[in-house]
Amino acid sequence: MSGLFDRWLASAEATSPTATTRAAGAAEAAESSEATTTSATDAPTARERRQPRRPTAIVLDTVLAEAVDVARAAITEVAGESEVGAHLGVVAEDTRLVTHSFACTNPAYRGWHWVAVLARAPRAKKTTVCETALLPGADALVAPAWMPWDERVRPGDMRPKDVLPKAEDDPNLDLGLEQVDVRPGDDIDQVPNFEYGLGRTRVLSREGIASAAQRWVESDAGPEGEFAREARGQCSTCGFLLPIAGSMRTRFGVCANKWAPFDGRIVALDSGCGAHSETDVQRRSTEPASSVVDDFDESLDIVEHVGARPEEAHSRG
Repeated sequence: MSGLFDRWLASAEATSPTATTRAAGAAEAAESSEATTTSATDAPTARERRQPRRPTAIVLDTVLAEAVDVARAAITEVAGESEVGAHLGVVAEDTRLVTHSFACTNPAYRGWHWVAVLARAPRAKKTTVCETALLPGADALVAPAWMPWDERVRPGDMRPKDVLPKAEDDPNLDLGLEQVDVRPGDDIDQVPNFEYGLGRTRVLSREGIASAAQRWVESDAGPEGEFAREARGQCSTCGFLLPIAGSMRTRFGVCANKWAPFDGRIVALDSGCGAHSETDVQRRSTEPASSVVDDFDESLDIVEHVGARPEEAHSRG
Protein backbone atom coordinates (compact mmCIF):
# COMPACT_ATOMS: atom_id res chain seq x y z
CA MET A 1 0.00 0.00 0.00
CA SER A 2 2.82 2.37 0.96
CA GLY A 3 4.71 1.53 -2.19
CA LEU A 4 1.77 2.46 -4.44
CA PHE A 5 1.39 5.82 -2.70
CA ASP A 6 5.03 6.63 -3.13
CA ARG A 7 4.98 5.89 -6.86
CA TRP A 8 1.82 7.97 -7.32
CA LEU A 9 3.31 10.94 -5.50
CA ALA A 10 6.46 10.79 -7.59
CA SER A 11 4.49 10.65 -10.84
CA ALA A 12 2.27 13.52 -9.70
CA GLU A 13 5.22 15.77 -8.94
CA ALA A 14 6.82 14.98 -12.30
CA THR A 15 3.72 16.04 -14.20
CA SER A 16 2.79 18.96 -11.93
CA PRO A 17 1.14 21.89 -13.76
CA THR A 18 3.19 24.37 -11.76
CA ALA A 19 6.47 22.83 -12.80
CA THR A 20 5.30 22.64 -16.38
CA THR A 21 4.25 26.28 -16.28
CA ARG A 22 7.54 27.30 -14.80
CA ALA A 23 9.50 25.42 -17.42
CA ALA A 24 7.41 26.88 -20.20
CA GLY A 25 7.81 30.39 -18.78
CA ALA A 26 11.56 29.99 -18.57
CA ALA A 27 11.71 28.82 -22.16
CA GLU A 28 9.55 31.73 -23.33
CA ALA A 29 11.70 34.21 -21.39
CA ALA A 30 14.85 32.81 -22.98
CA GLU A 31 13.34 33.06 -26.45
CA SER A 32 12.10 36.59 -25.74
CA SER A 33 15.54 37.63 -24.51
CA GLU A 34 17.19 36.24 -27.64
CA ALA A 35 14.66 37.99 -29.83
CA THR A 36 15.20 41.27 -28.00
CA THR A 37 18.98 40.97 -28.33
CA THR A 38 18.68 40.18 -32.02
CA SER A 39 16.30 43.06 -32.66
CA ALA A 40 18.45 45.45 -30.63
CA THR A 41 21.50 44.41 -32.62
CA ASP A 42 19.80 44.67 -35.98
CA ALA A 43 17.84 47.88 -35.28
CA PRO A 44 19.66 51.20 -35.97
CA THR A 45 20.56 53.26 -32.92
CA ALA A 46 19.02 56.62 -32.17
CA ARG A 47 22.31 58.33 -33.04
CA GLU A 48 22.33 56.57 -36.42
CA ARG A 49 18.75 57.60 -37.11
CA ARG A 50 19.45 61.22 -36.12
CA GLN A 51 20.59 63.26 -39.09
CA PRO A 52 23.21 65.95 -38.46
CA ARG A 53 21.68 69.40 -38.38
CA ARG A 54 23.16 72.02 -40.59
CA PRO A 55 24.24 75.17 -38.76
CA THR A 56 21.80 77.94 -39.48
CA ALA A 57 23.03 81.44 -40.17
CA ILE A 58 22.28 83.99 -37.45
CA VAL A 59 19.80 86.54 -38.74
CA LEU A 60 19.48 89.98 -37.16
CA ASP A 61 16.11 90.16 -35.41
CA THR A 62 14.16 93.13 -36.75
CA VAL A 63 12.18 93.77 -33.57
CA LEU A 64 15.31 93.83 -31.42
CA ALA A 65 17.29 95.87 -33.94
CA GLU A 66 14.66 98.61 -33.87
CA ALA A 67 14.59 98.73 -30.05
CA VAL A 68 17.26 101.43 -29.86
CA ASP A 69 15.23 103.51 -27.39
CA VAL A 70 14.83 100.53 -25.08
CA ALA A 71 18.58 99.92 -25.06
CA ARG A 72 19.36 103.62 -24.49
CA ALA A 73 16.85 103.84 -21.64
CA ALA A 74 18.42 100.83 -19.93
CA ILE A 75 21.91 102.37 -20.10
CA THR A 76 20.67 105.80 -19.08
CA GLU A 77 19.11 104.29 -15.98
CA VAL A 78 22.56 103.10 -14.93
CA ALA A 79 24.90 105.86 -16.14
CA GLY A 80 22.74 108.94 -16.63
CA GLU A 81 21.80 110.79 -19.80
CA SER A 82 25.01 112.85 -19.92
CA GLU A 83 27.17 109.72 -20.16
CA VAL A 84 25.44 108.13 -23.18
CA GLY A 85 26.27 109.37 -26.67
CA ALA A 86 25.26 108.43 -30.20
CA HIS A 87 24.12 104.97 -31.23
CA LEU A 88 27.09 103.12 -32.76
CA GLY A 89 25.33 100.04 -34.13
CA VAL A 90 23.73 96.70 -33.37
CA VAL A 91 25.16 93.17 -33.67
CA ALA A 92 23.27 89.86 -33.75
CA GLU A 93 24.76 87.56 -31.10
CA ASP A 94 22.33 84.65 -31.60
CA THR A 95 18.74 83.96 -32.60
CA ARG A 96 16.62 86.74 -31.07
CA LEU A 97 19.65 88.09 -29.18
CA VAL A 98 21.36 91.37 -30.12
CA THR A 99 23.79 93.89 -28.65
CA HIS A 100 23.35 97.65 -29.06
CA SER A 101 26.41 99.92 -28.70
CA PHE A 102 26.47 103.58 -27.67
CA ALA A 103 29.34 106.06 -27.40
CA CYS A 104 30.56 107.03 -23.93
CA THR A 105 30.80 110.80 -23.52
CA ASN A 106 32.71 110.76 -20.24
CA PRO A 107 36.17 112.27 -20.97
CA ALA A 108 37.73 109.96 -18.39
CA TYR A 109 36.70 106.93 -20.48
CA ARG A 110 37.97 107.89 -23.91
CA GLY A 111 37.67 104.97 -26.31
CA TRP A 112 35.07 103.11 -24.20
CA HIS A 113 31.47 102.41 -25.25
CA TRP A 114 28.22 101.37 -23.61
CA VAL A 115 26.46 98.14 -24.61
CA ALA A 116 22.98 96.80 -23.93
CA VAL A 117 22.06 93.18 -24.67
CA LEU A 118 18.43 92.62 -25.71
CA ALA A 119 16.44 89.44 -26.27
CA ARG A 120 12.87 88.30 -26.86
CA ALA A 121 10.95 85.03 -26.65
CA PRO A 122 9.71 83.25 -29.80
CA ARG A 123 6.60 84.91 -31.32
CA ALA A 124 6.79 87.64 -28.67
CA LYS A 125 6.97 91.35 -29.44
CA LYS A 126 8.18 92.44 -26.00
CA THR A 127 11.88 93.19 -25.70
CA THR A 128 13.81 92.10 -22.62
CA VAL A 129 16.99 93.82 -21.41
CA CYS A 130 19.50 91.14 -20.41
CA GLU A 131 22.42 93.27 -19.27
CA THR A 132 24.27 96.59 -19.72
CA ALA A 133 27.99 97.24 -19.50
CA LEU A 134 30.78 99.69 -20.26
CA LEU A 135 33.41 98.05 -22.47
CA PRO A 136 36.83 99.28 -23.71
CA GLY A 137 37.52 99.80 -27.38
CA ALA A 138 40.70 99.36 -29.38
CA ASP A 139 42.17 102.74 -28.33
CA ALA A 140 40.83 102.74 -24.77
CA LEU A 141 43.09 103.36 -21.80
CA VAL A 142 43.04 100.13 -19.79
CA ALA A 143 45.18 98.57 -17.10
CA PRO A 144 48.00 96.31 -18.28
CA ALA A 145 47.38 92.59 -18.42
CA TRP A 146 47.72 90.84 -15.10
CA MET A 147 50.96 88.94 -14.57
CA PRO A 148 51.69 86.30 -11.93
CA TRP A 149 54.08 87.33 -9.18
CA ASP A 150 56.86 85.04 -10.41
CA GLU A 151 56.85 86.93 -13.74
CA ARG A 152 56.69 90.40 -12.14
CA VAL A 153 59.50 90.03 -9.61
CA ARG A 154 62.86 91.16 -10.91
CA PRO A 155 66.36 90.98 -9.44
CA GLY A 156 66.79 93.83 -6.98
CA ASP A 157 63.11 93.96 -5.94
CA MET A 158 63.70 92.13 -2.66
CA ARG A 159 63.41 94.13 0.56
CA PRO A 160 64.73 93.10 3.98
CA LYS A 161 61.42 91.64 5.17
CA ASP A 162 60.39 90.00 1.88
CA VAL A 163 60.28 86.20 1.63
CA LEU A 164 59.97 84.41 -1.70
CA PRO A 165 58.17 81.05 -1.91
CA LYS A 166 60.22 77.96 -2.59
CA ALA A 167 60.49 76.86 -6.22
CA GLU A 168 60.25 73.08 -6.22
CA ASP A 169 61.25 72.58 -9.86
CA ASP A 170 63.94 75.24 -10.26
CA PRO A 171 66.08 74.32 -13.30
CA ASN A 172 68.99 76.20 -11.71
CA LEU A 173 69.23 73.69 -8.84
CA ASP A 174 70.00 69.98 -8.49
CA LEU A 175 69.70 67.69 -5.50
CA GLY A 176 72.76 67.82 -3.31
CA LEU A 177 73.11 64.02 -3.40
CA GLU A 178 73.50 63.96 -7.17
CA GLN A 179 76.97 63.94 -8.64
CA VAL A 180 77.82 66.24 -11.51
CA ASP A 181 77.98 64.31 -14.77
CA VAL A 182 81.51 64.29 -16.14
CA ARG A 183 81.36 65.03 -19.83
CA PRO A 184 84.12 65.33 -22.43
CA GLY A 185 85.78 68.71 -22.22
CA ASP A 186 84.73 69.36 -18.60
CA ASP A 187 87.12 71.09 -16.23
CA ILE A 188 88.85 68.45 -14.09
CA ASP A 189 88.67 70.87 -11.17
CA GLN A 190 84.87 70.74 -11.25
CA VAL A 191 83.56 70.14 -7.73
CA PRO A 192 80.82 67.50 -7.30
CA ASN A 193 77.48 68.77 -6.19
CA PHE A 194 77.63 66.61 -3.06
CA GLU A 195 79.48 68.78 -0.53
CA TYR A 196 80.50 66.89 2.57
CA GLY A 197 79.58 68.54 5.85
CA LEU A 198 77.36 71.26 4.38
CA GLY A 199 74.21 69.17 4.16
CA ARG A 200 72.52 71.38 1.56
CA THR A 201 69.47 69.79 -0.01
CA ARG A 202 70.05 71.37 -3.43
CA VAL A 203 73.01 72.98 -5.17
CA LEU A 204 73.58 74.72 -8.48
CA SER A 205 72.95 72.72 -11.62
CA ARG A 206 74.79 73.12 -14.91
CA GLU A 207 72.05 75.45 -16.11
CA GLY A 208 72.22 77.46 -12.90
CA ILE A 209 75.99 77.93 -13.16
CA ALA A 210 75.74 78.95 -16.82
CA SER A 211 72.91 81.38 -16.05
CA ALA A 212 74.88 83.03 -13.23
CA ALA A 213 77.95 83.37 -15.42
CA GLN A 214 75.90 85.00 -18.16
CA ARG A 215 74.41 87.54 -15.73
CA TRP A 216 77.82 88.45 -14.35
CA VAL A 217 79.32 88.90 -17.80
CA GLU A 218 76.46 91.19 -18.87
CA SER A 219 76.57 93.29 -15.66
CA ASP A 220 78.44 96.58 -15.22
CA ALA A 221 81.27 94.55 -13.65
CA GLY A 222 81.66 92.50 -16.81
CA PRO A 223 84.25 92.90 -19.57
CA GLU A 224 81.97 95.14 -21.65
CA GLY A 225 81.06 97.55 -18.83
CA GLU A 226 81.89 101.24 -18.91
CA PHE A 227 84.56 100.90 -16.21
CA ALA A 228 86.24 98.02 -18.05
CA ARG A 229 86.38 99.99 -21.31
CA GLU A 230 88.16 102.90 -19.63
CA ALA A 231 90.42 100.84 -17.33
CA ARG A 232 94.19 100.61 -17.83
CA GLY A 233 94.49 97.21 -16.15
CA GLN A 234 92.34 94.13 -15.77
CA CYS A 235 91.05 92.58 -12.57
CA SER A 236 93.11 89.45 -13.19
CA THR A 237 96.28 91.46 -12.41
CA CYS A 238 94.85 93.45 -9.50
CA GLY A 239 96.08 92.72 -5.97
CA PHE A 240 92.59 93.31 -4.54
CA LEU A 241 91.07 90.35 -6.39
CA LEU A 242 89.93 87.45 -4.20
CA PRO A 243 89.83 84.14 -6.14
CA ILE A 244 86.82 81.86 -5.92
CA ALA A 245 86.72 78.06 -5.87
CA GLY A 246 85.64 75.70 -8.61
CA SER A 247 85.65 76.02 -12.36
CA MET A 248 84.23 79.58 -12.17
CA ARG A 249 87.56 80.81 -10.80
CA THR A 250 88.93 80.87 -14.34
CA ARG A 251 86.49 83.62 -15.26
CA PHE A 252 85.47 85.49 -12.08
CA GLY A 253 86.63 86.66 -8.68
CA VAL A 254 85.55 88.93 -5.81
CA CYS A 255 86.67 92.57 -5.59
CA ALA A 256 88.05 93.57 -2.15
CA ASN A 257 89.02 97.18 -2.88
CA LYS A 258 86.98 99.65 -0.84
CA TRP A 259 87.73 102.39 -3.35
CA ALA A 260 86.53 100.36 -6.31
CA PRO A 261 82.94 100.63 -7.61
CA PHE A 262 82.56 96.83 -7.33
CA ASP A 263 83.77 96.30 -3.77
CA GLY A 264 82.32 93.03 -2.42
CA ARG A 265 80.94 92.00 -5.81
CA ILE A 266 81.73 89.36 -8.39
CA VAL A 267 83.86 90.79 -11.20
CA ALA A 268 85.04 89.26 -14.45
CA LEU A 269 88.76 88.66 -14.66
CA ASP A 270 88.92 90.66 -17.89
CA SER A 271 87.00 93.56 -16.35
CA GLY A 272 88.69 96.53 -14.65
CA CYS A 273 88.36 99.99 -13.15
CA GLY A 274 90.45 102.99 -12.21
CA ALA A 275 91.20 101.64 -8.71
CA HIS A 276 93.56 98.91 -9.98
CA SER A 277 96.33 98.19 -7.50
CA GLU A 278 99.14 98.52 -10.06
CA THR A 279 98.03 101.42 -12.24
CA ASP A 280 99.18 104.93 -11.50
CA VAL A 281 98.85 108.48 -12.75
CA GLN A 282 101.40 111.22 -13.34
CA ARG A 283 101.99 112.71 -9.94
CA ARG A 284 102.39 116.45 -9.44
CA SER A 285 105.15 117.80 -7.25
CA THR A 286 104.04 118.68 -3.73
CA GLU A 287 106.96 121.12 -3.15
CA PRO A 288 106.08 124.82 -3.21
CA ALA A 289 107.11 126.73 -6.32
CA SER A 290 110.25 128.91 -6.08
CA SER A 291 109.78 132.66 -5.75
CA VAL A 292 110.03 134.78 -8.91
CA VAL A 293 112.43 137.74 -8.54
CA ASP A 294 112.23 140.63 -11.00
CA ASP A 295 115.83 141.76 -11.55
CA PHE A 296 115.17 144.14 -14.46
CA ASP A 297 117.36 147.19 -13.63
CA GLU A 298 116.93 149.42 -16.67
CA SER A 299 115.17 152.73 -16.20
CA LEU A 300 111.70 153.19 -17.60
CA ASP A 301 109.86 156.33 -18.64
CA ILE A 302 106.44 156.44 -17.07
CA VAL A 303 104.03 158.19 -19.41
CA GLU A 304 100.67 159.37 -18.23
CA HIS A 305 98.13 158.09 -20.72
CA VAL A 306 94.91 159.18 -19.09
CA GLY A 307 92.75 160.63 -21.86
CA ALA A 308 95.32 159.84 -24.52
CA ARG A 309 94.84 157.51 -27.40
CA PRO A 310 96.26 154.03 -27.05
CA GLU A 311 98.82 154.55 -29.82
CA GLU A 312 100.23 157.63 -28.08
CA ALA A 313 100.57 155.99 -24.63
CA HIS A 314 103.90 154.24 -24.91
CA SER A 315 107.31 154.48 -23.36
CA ARG A 316 110.21 156.09 -25.08
CA GLY A 317 113.76 154.79 -24.51
